This record gives sequence, C-alpha cells and structure tokens, in this order.
Amino acid sequence: MGDQPPGRKPQSTNLEGCNHGKTYLIRLRPTPASSCGFLVIDKPAGCTSHDCVAIARRMLAIRRVGHGGTLDPAVTGVLPLAVGPATRLLPYLDGTKAYVGWIQLGVSTNSDDLSGELIQQTPWPKLERAALEDVLLKFCGEQPQRPPNISAVHVDGERAYKRARRGEQLEIAPRMVCIHHLQLIDWQAAEGRFAIEIRCSAGTYVRSLARDIGAMLGCGAALAELRRTGALGFELHQAIPLNQLTPQTPLVDPLIALGQKPRRQLSHQEWQGWCRGQRLQPTGAADLNGTEVVIILRPDGSLAGLAHPTSSGELQPRVVFDAAG
Repeated sequence: MGDQPPGRKPQSTNLEGCNHGKTYLIRLRPTPASSCGFLVIDKPAGCTSHDCVAIARRMLAIRRVGHGGTLDPAVTGVLPLAVGPATRLLPYLDGTKAYVGWIQLGVSTNSDDLSGELIQQTPWPKLERAALEDVLLKFCGEQPQRPPNISAVHVDGERAYKRARRGEQLEIAPRMVCIHHLQLIDWQAAEGRFAIEIRCSAGTYVRSLARDIGAMLGCGAALAELRRTGALGFELHQAIPLNQLTPQTPLVDPLIALGQKPRRQLSHQEWQGWCRGQRLQPTGAADLNGTEVVIILRPDGSLAGLAHPTSSGELQPRVVFDAAG
C-alpha cells in the first residue's frame, strides 16, 4: 500500500494484526512522503513484529516502515519502528539489546523456551544464590552461541524453524555474540526459577543462553518469560503501548536515534553538491580518525544523511535523503 494521496478524506479501519484477539480502531489520514522518524512500540505478547509493522503502515498510510529487531510473539517490550527514509538508518544504530527475563531450570524443550515441545525433565541442583551468580559470570563477554533450532536463522537457504517443524535434525553453526552485562535479580530456589537482567549484542538469543545455563548446571533449562527493555538506543520509558498509537503520535527525531556521532552542518552551496552525491571536503574542525560514520545536517540543522570519512579526510556520502538526479 503506497502513501495516501493528498485530498483523500480520512478513513476508519479495524486492524486485527495481533493474535491476542484485540481490535485496534485507527483513523487513517494522509501522511507526507517526507515523514521520517521512529515509533517506539511496547509490543504486547501474542503479536509478531510484522504485525506491528503492518499496523503502523495502515495507521500512517505509508508503506515504508521497518522494525529494528524481531521479537518472538511471546516476548514483550521495546520494538523500534523506522518510518519513511529513517528505514535507511537502521544499520547505523546501536545494535545492543537489553532484556529482563525468567529462566526455568529442570526442563529442556525443542525451542529452548516453555512454548516448545518438552524433551526432558531433570531435577535441578540445590544452589545458593552466590553459586548461581558464579555460573552466570561465565557467560559474560564474547563467546560462540548456537541459535535455537526453532528460529529465523537460515540453514541452506531455508528458515531453521521450517526445517525443524518438519522433523529434520539440525545442527546450526555457532555465532559469535557478546554479553556485556548479566545480573541475577531474583532466585526462587524452591521453584527452580530465576530472573536475569541482560545487555547483549545484536544476534544474541536469550533462549540459547537459558539452554546453555541449564546444560552447564546439568539439569536443562528453558526461557519462561522475556521482556525487552532496550533496543537501538531506545529504552522502555520511551515506548508506547501498541493499542495507544494514533496517527497523531509524534515520530522520534532521527537525530535523537543517531546519538552522539560526529556531525557536520552544510552550507547552502555544500548542500547542493551533497544532493548530487559529491564528497565533502575536510574542514579541519574535528579529528575523525577511527570514526565510522558522520551525521550530515542540512543548512537548517535537520538531517541530510550520513557519510563515511575517507583516508584523505573527505566525507563520502552513504545515505543521502535529498538525492538529486
């Protein structure tokens, strides 16, 4: 569905994009093609990330909407949605994710969470809190991690979950991930359940972490609950419940999402060259050694795009919002 043409009257529609039975009544209105920014959704359980994208597209009457990191249907929390040209910024945002979750010891499933098919039950060991904290400490830092068999990882050109659900035996290759922070925040010894707070790199599976903790303890474990509290530089306090979104919900300025990267504001003459894809000459105003990306601002201070520094100090356009010709 493309942008709604100017002059068309606003419409009302029922959006039943989620599987938890709620109906979202949303009034559509024409949205300028230049709309550019982010919606930060607090995704409910029972709703896929694609459901949220579909609802935002219909609500804003704009097709160009993308999400910043898939959440499993059972997982709740921060889901950033990029709108309009902001979709081109997603690869440049901080990929670090943060979660709070519960892990159940003594069970192993085919999906590494409690929604999956039970494979084995084993008594969990008696553990003092300090002993469990020592185990968690071993999972901090950079390490290989094998994704769950029921996941969206591609195996020989096909999603792993499709092959796993056909009964195929999979052995997905481990991938390097980094767990920056892992803290025990609650331990219910009698139930064999504990809660963790985690901050990790993009591509980390908390389900796999639960499985691997269980393997180290010799009793198996599965993820019981998970809530994402941060993604792409956005935090939970910025998120809006999906059922509270309206066409008037303001977009988060892309400059806020890009954070504290170096910036270069263009003169009117430079801006004209920038729109034609010309490199920007070095100004000597800042040392860009080691900088991967520079934020380029229009003469009025709004976002014009992103550039990469070259070895000569010039700025090579990478994302140009006002491309001409």
